[in-house]
Amino acid sequence: MARKSATDDPLAPVTLAVGQEELLLDRAVREVVVAARAADADTDVRDLTPEQLQPGTLAELTSPSLFAERKVVVVRNAQDLSADTIKDVTAYLGSPAEEITLVLLHAGGVKGKKLLDAARKAGAREVACPKMTKPADRLAFVRSEFRATGRSATPEACQALVDAIGSDLRELASAVSQLVADVEGTIDEAVVGRYYTGRAEASSFTVADRAVEGRAAEALEALRWSLATGVAPVMITSALAQGVRAIGKLSSARGGRPADLARELGMPPWKIDRVRQQMRGWTPDGVAVALQAVAEADAGVKGGGDDPGYALEKAVVAIARAARSRGRT
Repeated sequence: MARKSATDDPLAPVTLAVGQEELLLDRAVREVVVAARAADADTDVRDLTPEQLQPGTLAELTSPSLFAERKVVVVRNAQDLSADTIKDVTAYLGSPAEEITLVLLHAGGVKGKKLLDAARKAGAREVACPKMTKPADRLAFVRSEFRATGRSATPEACQALVDAIGSDLRELASAVSQLVADVEGTIDEAVVGRYYTGRAEASSFTVADRAVEGRAAEALEALRWSLATGVAPVMITSALAQGVRAIGKLSSARGGRPADLARELGMPPWKIDRVRQQMRGWTPDGVAVALQAVAEADAGVKGGGDDPGYALEKAVVAIARAARSRGRT
């Protein structure tokens, strides 16, 4: 989610949106435009690229108007402005015009840093729009999207949505909007599964979950459905590997509260609870057997075998058997 500076007035003379996450940058612009049009429905919005903002252009756009109209001037990719235009913008920052809001979208980094520093020094309202590369960041984003709508979603549902959609924030935001519009009450994992079970990541993790729970028939059914709908075999081996490794990590970890184990193992607390339920019946030898089965399947789907589907079926059966190894003679 975008992080804002303490001066959080969308109608501040200058807003500086810094980062490379397009959705958050667009939202930063939209927030300013909505606020400006709430104050004046006739607000004039100019959305410019670096090529369109030539030396002298900003002075023309911000010069006093006969009708004293409110304006929003948006400058995208401000780091790519020419040196002469940067001089114009820097000079403007020292004495911004009334009834005009300047929005600078800057990627951050070294390029165009002089403009970035000048805007910050001038006291610009800043909105951080970083690229969300970590799964934990995307999970936090989904939670914030549900909170913003005033709706409840379980931790498992939020994680399932991230697993199903992947890293595209626009798709994640759209998925939250769809679920909120279509579903009444608390949104849980089952609801997400009904809507997005066709996604590659979601179906892959379904195969892995059923396998590590020892439910071989259901795992094989999920596997065949996934392959029939075009899920790449390597995604399934990856999900199997993650599932078995999680069992191994938790089984060898010291006991403790989910929050403490989450920090130690790098898993969210809700996943600790899920893996605890899945690891019943597992032994250290079973984990070793399952990891070997995953390694063989991985080699099989990457060219080491003639039939990737068969290699995956063997792995699923072996993992499901390993999941029931405790108590067997």
